[in-house]
Amino acid sequence: MSTAVESQEELRLTSLGAVDCDVHPRSPRRQDLMPYLDEYWRDMFTSRDIDHLDLMSNPEATAPNRRDDQAEANTDAETLRDNHLDKLGLTAAVLNVVSGIHAVYDPYLATALCAATNRWLAEEWLAKDTRFRASLLVPFQHPEAAAEEIERYADDTRFVQVLTVAMGEMPLGRRLYWPIYEAAAKHGFALAIHAGSTFRHAPTQSGFSSFLVEDRIVQTQGFANQVGSLVAEGVLTKYPDLKVVLLESGVTWLPGLMWRMSKDWRGARVEIPWIKEAPSKLIREHFRMTTQPFDGPDDEAEAEKAIEHLENDEILLFSTDFPHDHGRDLTVWPRSLPSRLAGTISRDNVLSTYRRLEISS
Repeated sequence: MSTAVESQEELRLTSLGAVDCDVHPRSPRRQDLMPYLDEYWRDMFTSRDIDHLDLMSNPEATAPNRRDDQAEANTDAETLRDNHLDKLGLTAAVLNVVSGIHAVYDPYLATALCAATNRWLAEEWLAKDTRFRASLLVPFQHPEAAAEEIERYADDTRFVQVLTVAMGEMPLGRRLYWPIYEAAAKHGFALAIHAGSTFRHAPTQSGFSSFLVEDRIVQTQGFANQVGSLVAEGVLTKYPDLKVVLLESGVTWLPGLMWRMSKDWRGARVEIPWIKEAPSKLIREHFRMTTQPFDGPDDEAEAEKAIEHLENDEILLFSTDFPHDHGRDLTVWPRSLPSRLAGTISRDNVLSTYRRLEISS
């Protein structure tokens, strides 16, 4: 697909047939999930007054980051379609529900919440427009049940990845979670890690921060920890087909991590003999990053220099983080992203990352 234009301002999203890899429908409330729960859990939701589960540390969901003109744009499938998919001429959009399910302590409640949310997504969103795709919510609190949920949706290719958050109970490479990755890899699901914390631990190594600007920065540290864990623990060598998508992670921190981890690995690889090639190579092969919010320079030429340090044009996946506001016109290709890569980032990379995703050409 050609993206050659006289100036980047003229490159419209409608000309690309893009796939948006990070779109947020509203979080479901109790009345939404009731039809998808069995009798026991319907009674429990009522008696325990379980209603709206928002993830507390999700900076983009705070009021300053919501688009004033799109306050109701993600309330249902029809309004999301009209306000976003049609407006941008999207070929597909991956729906990510980032909710407080990730922070629930009760593994059985988490399992019921995930199952009901997935059914709600399938019936109330995915069934309403063939362009919708979604992340599958599974209970990382209960890996065996999580694997069963993945198996349950193995034949429903509208679900393309399994979703978790950057700062949870423990590093994601731990063997406790391997049944989830085994089932995901078996059926072609990617693993998606979204910005957010369950506050099992302080979000920084030095304790709790005071301000939102600090929270934005430490999210990157959470992502870096998970990249290091998944590489060092051997998840990517055990499951070589697994792709990992970092949602809202930023981009510019990854080259430094790849360089440092590969350097230190040379002297410490005796303790992780299953890693037989430089971590930087594994990271470039397995990890992908969404473009919004982009933390590089606004100038296209300068931004391209930062992107070149990734040493792999396949790493970036187009996203808008809709309906959260990052202060730009979503109908125009982002100024900070090289226009020469527009077709690659908005379609080619997405299709090579999501093995379960099929879209019309």
